[in-house]
Amino acid sequence: MRENITVLRGMEPAATEQEIYAAALQYVRRVGGVSGLSSTTKVAVDKAVAAVAAATTQLLADLSERQLPPPAETPLRR
Repeated sequence: MRENITVLRGMEPAATEQEIYAAALQYVRRVGGVSGLSSTTKVAVDKAVAAVAAATTQLLADLSERQLPPPAETPLRR
């Protein structure tokens, strides 16, 4: 699973809200084993994605600058 996670720290320009949301959704869907959203999973997934996105935003703000850029472009920037 590790190689499928997008590195957001050190991107130029900085990661956008859309990129952070996409990474959070990817994480929640993978960990939760949810391949598609249904009426029974949507509320729980949306809540978890919002929490992960907020935590990711705070993490990126708290970390020091990265010396080297990430090894690859994010899928949204390709």
